[in-house]
Amino acid sequence: MRSGRYKLSVFLMIAGALLMVFCGSWGFLVHRTVNQLAIYELPAPMKAFFWTNRDSVVSQSIRPDVRRNTDRTEFPRHFIDLEAYGDSAAWKMPMSLPEAVGQYTLDTLHKYGYVPYVVLEVKDRLTEAFRRGDKDSILYYAIDLGHYIGDANVPLHSSINYDGQLSGQRGIHALWESTVPDQLMDGYKLRDGHKAQYLSDPAASVWASVRRAHDLLQQLFEQERQASVGVPDSVKYRVEHRYGRDIKVYTPAFGKIYGARLGSMVNDQLLRSADQIADFWYTAWVDAGRPDLDVLLSIPLTKKDKKELRLESKAYRKNRLIKKQLLLARKYPGWE
Repeated sequence: MRSGRYKLSVFLMIAGALLMVFCGSWGFLVHRTVNQLAIYELPAPMKAFFWTNRDSVVSQSIRPDVRRNTDRTEFPRHFIDLEAYGDSAAWKMPMSLPEAVGQYTLDTLHKYGYVPYVVLEVKDRLTEAFRRGDKDSILYYAIDLGHYIGDANVPLHSSINYDGQLSGQRGIHALWESTVPDQLMDGYKLRDGHKAQYLSDPAASVWASVRRAHDLLQQLFEQERQASVGVPDSVKYRVEHRYGRDIKVYTPAFGKIYGARLGSMVNDQLLRSADQIADFWYTAWVDAGRPDLDVLLSIPLTKKDKKELRLESKAYRKNRLIKKQLLLARKYPGWE
């Protein structure tokens, strides 16, 4: 989530702190959830490695948001304000970063965001890490890649009206990507039957996601207006005092009302994020020559490990991860 276009580092630090408190883009819960779901979609030669390291893959999924607190260059890597790039930009922008820099300049990309290009950049780094057999780098780039793919699937990461500030709906960013799933996750479908697929054109894949997310904006804003009809401000908002300022935020109660009007939108985007993360991880591995990941395990899977993985995979297939208390995102502080 973005809290403003600050030019000075002090403002970026404040904004970063607020971001971490209120959502952290897709929220703590969803970023962690989609990384975990992606693991179950991987083929057997990859699954043991990622499952064994699932605590890191899940818990560190919010790391790119944390970096924004100290790294000014991180900020624009999480979004793309498509309207700033001209009419129908999602269909007209170049597929590669060098072409985009040539057409718009790097300064423009840093001002208005360039998350699709970041996804492709990190995918290439993951491919190289697989090729080298560098365990730490594989996990580092796989985790970052999952985060940026998640952001690319959030509608409000594709618009200059990223927080409803231009339509009198300020705070809708955290409402859509954090409050709604936090309130309704127990009723979500966390599996759609997808298995990791090789992407012959990763750029086309990520741009298709950005377009799909952007197309949801009109419905997203309109449903907030409809959900607000007849709801008093005392139910719709609460005031929180953070970092020396009062901030009006949507209530969990209104999150439920809004979420009901959205139908399956947030759930659908969550699943699309998980599916695409699995596809990109798999594609990077294939492009690296399908290296043996089992040799990177500290110790081979024990019989107990294999049984645990089978039971966990079964719970995933039957959409019982939450019921069986196996959704790791629920076990880390700050998911609320």
